Amino acid sequence: MQIILLEKVANLGNLGEVVKVKDGYARNFLIPSGAARRATETAVKEFEAKRIELEKAAAAKLAASQAEGEKLNGKTISITQKAGVDGRLFGSVTNHDIAEALGKAGFKVVKSQVRLPNGPLKTVGEHPVTVALHTDVVVDVNVTVVGETD
Repeated sequence: MQIILLEKVANLGNLGEVVKVKDGYARNFLIPSGAARRATETAVKEFEAKRIELEKAAAAKLAASQAEGEKLNGKTISITQKAGVDGRLFGSVTNHDIAEALGKAGFKVVKSQVRLPNGPLKTVGEHPVTVALHTDVVVDVNVTVVGETD
């Protein structure tokens, strides 16, 4: 299916590009999330009319993400979980827990923006975590997991 991208999509393309994707990806994800439209002749004409407006909105979103990223980069957050004497957690610290802790610290982060390349954190200590605020803005955050023994 041919679609027009209404915003930058990672590993796919930039705003305004006409790309071919699988039908399910377009119908179930890109179009409902507002990231793309079908590339019909009328849609292309409408897009060209709105192109400047969409580019300004994308630039504003990028600038806001960069400002948030500068504040967030290098921050250390602390999360307390129950742990055994050997330093292993009963359970784990997931991207949801990290996003919640960042939210309490005053940052607007959704759990899908938190990247845990090695899966959930299962040991106490300091762990580096990346947060993708925008496709072009990726910052590093240190998560300190503190063990709580009862």
